[in-house]
Amino acid sequence: MQWTTHEVSNQVPDLHDYNLYSSDTVLQAAIQDSAASWYAAELKHLGAELGTQETLQLGQLANQHVPELQTHDRFGNRIDRVDFHPSWHRLLGMQRHAQLHALPWAQPRAGAHIARTAAYYLQAQVESGSLCPVTMTYAAIPLLQQEPALFATLQEKLFSLQHDERDLPLAEKNSMLIGMGMTEKQGGSDVRSNTTVARPLETAGRGHAYAITGHKWFFSAPMCDAHLVLARTEAGPSCFFVPRWRPDGSKNTILIQRLKDKLGNRSNSSSEVEFQDAYGVMVGEDGRGIPTIIEMANHTRLDCVIGSAGLMRNALVQAIHHARHRHAFGLPLAEQALMQNVLADLALESEAATRLMLRLAQAAEAIDDPLQRAWRRVVTPAAKFWVCKRALEFSGECMEVWGGNGYVENAPMARMYREAPVNSIWEGSGNVMCLDVLRAIAKESDAFKLLLDSLLDIALEHKGLRELIAELRTDLALPAAQQEMQARRFTQRLVLVAQSCLMLQSAPPEIAEAFVNSRLDAECGRVFGTLATPLPAQDILQRAWPA
Repeated sequence: MQWTTHEVSNQVPDLHDYNLYSSDTVLQAAIQDSAASWYAAELKHLGAELGTQETLQLGQLANQHVPELQTHDRFGNRIDRVDFHPSWHRLLGMQRHAQLHALPWAQPRAGAHIARTAAYYLQAQVESGSLCPVTMTYAAIPLLQQEPALFATLQEKLFSLQHDERDLPLAEKNSMLIGMGMTEKQGGSDVRSNTTVARPLETAGRGHAYAITGHKWFFSAPMCDAHLVLARTEAGPSCFFVPRWRPDGSKNTILIQRLKDKLGNRSNSSSEVEFQDAYGVMVGEDGRGIPTIIEMANHTRLDCVIGSAGLMRNALVQAIHHARHRHAFGLPLAEQALMQNVLADLALESEAATRLMLRLAQAAEAIDDPLQRAWRRVVTPAAKFWVCKRALEFSGECMEVWGGNGYVENAPMARMYREAPVNSIWEGSGNVMCLDVLRAIAKESDAFKLLLDSLLDIALEHKGLRELIAELRTDLALPAAQQEMQARRFTQRLVLVAQSCLMLQSAPPEIAEAFVNSRLDAECGRVFGTLATPLPAQDILQRAWPA
C-alpha cells in the first residue's frame, strides 16, 4: 500500500542544455576583443555541445566508473593495461577534435594560445580528469619539437584530431598521448633526489637509446603512448622519451604496480610504476633534465590555472541557478540581500580568475617580449598558487549555497568540491609556486620591473593599489631568508594587483571598483559575501549568469 504524505516541490531542476560560451558574458567579450576573435564561432559550437545533457552525463559517468588496472591476461602474461568506461574515451575524443592537445603548435597563428585557453576553460566545466593527458601532450610538444629526428616520427600522430584508445605500438595507431613521470616516493617535488637511473645501450647522449631502471610514485595516465621521464645518468638528472611499446613491437618494461585511490580526479588513472631496463631516448642535453622539463611545466601550470578557473565558473553557474529557483522564507534565494552579497562576491572572483588566465595566454603569444615574459614566467606560478587555492574555498562556498542538497554525490557540487584540490597540488604545491616566483624575479629582474611599471600605469588613480605595488618593490630589497618567509604574502599581493588592474582595464567601472575595493579591504576576502554596500549586486549577477 502507498500513502501520499507530500508533493515534491521547491526542488531545483538540473541545469543542462545551455551554451557554456554564449552564456558567459565575460569570456565572449574578451575573445571578441582579442587576437582569437577568429575562433569565436568554434567556441560557440563547442559551448553548445558541452552544455547538452548527454555531454554533462559523460562527466558523471567517467567519475562514477573509475579506471581498472589489469596487470595480467587470463593466461598469466603481463599486460599492464588500464580499462576505462566508454565515457572517458568519448570525452577525450571531443577534446582531441577541439585540438586542446595541440592547437597553437599545429596552427601557429595570432591568438592560437588564447583560443585554446578558452576551449580548455569550457571543457574544464564538464570534466577535469580527462584533461590531464591532454595537458601533458600539449606541454610535451614544444619540448619534442627541439628533437627534430624524434619529432618527425611523432608529428602526424601528435597533431591528429582522432582519439585512438587502442593499446598498440605507435606505428599501428592513428594518434598518441604523452604523459609525465617525475615524482618518486622519497622526493616528491624534490626531483633532484630521484634515484631512477639510465644507462646507454650503446652511444651516450642526446637522441640515443637508454635502459631505465627505477620507480615513479606518481606516473600520470599510464595508458598514454609515451611518457617524459626523469632518470639519472653519470651527468645528472636527464629527460627521456619512454614509449609504452619498444621499437621492435614488444611491450616496454614499465610495470604498473597499482592505481592511486584518489580524493578526486577519479576518472583519470594515476599510478605507481617500476622500470626494469625500460627503453627510452634522451631528450635534451645529458644532465640537464630538470631545465628541459621547466618549459613543459610552465604550460602545465597555466593549464592548472585554466582548469581551476573553469571549475570556479561551473560552480558559480550552478550556485546562481540554484539560488534563482530555490525559495526560502518567502523569497527566491537570489533575491535575498545576504545571498546576493555572497553570489556577487563569487562572481567577481570568477571574473578576475578568467581575465587572469586569458592574460597569461596572451603572454604566450609573444614570449620574446620582456613584459610578456614577465607575465608568463613570474605571474604564471603566482596565478597557479592563488587561483587554484581560491578554487578550494570557492567550490565549498558554492556547495553551501545548495545546502544539504549540495553535499550528496548524485548532485554536481560534491564532485566539484573533491576536484578542487588537485590543481593546487599537481605540478608544484603552493610553497613551490611562491618560491618559483622569487626565483623567476631574480632571473628576470628587468622584465619584472617593466611589469610593475605597467601595472602602476593602470593603478595610478587607486591609492591602495599604488601602495601595494610600492610594497612589492620594497619586499624585493629584503634579505633572502626574509623574502622566502614572506613568499606567500608577496605572491598574494602580486596576484591581487594583477587581477585588479585587469578588471580596471576591461570590466565595467562599477564592477571593477567593487572587485578592487573589496580585495584591498582587510575586512573582505576572508570569506565570500563580505562586500561593502552600496553594491551593484543584481548587475554583477546578471553579468555573470544572464537570467
